Amino acid sequence: MYIGLGIVLLVLGLILALDVITVDLQFVDDGALGTILIVAGVLAIVLSLFMAPPWRRDRVVHEYDDRPLR
Repeated sequence: MYIGLGIVLLVLGLILALDVITVDLQFVDDGALGTILIVAGVLAIVLSLFMAPPWRRDRVVHEYDDRPLR
């Protein structure tokens, strides 16, 4: 679920860090904001992989008896 959020943050961070788009605010450095968003995106992706790994999904095997009921 958070993989999508991580990808969006990662892309936005790369756009700001590589100066594709510049944000003209006095108190915000584009490179620092881009780096923060990159770290947050990677962290969101890694945490989402650890929280719900696909190889640990529970598999339920139902056993039943073919004997007729009395």
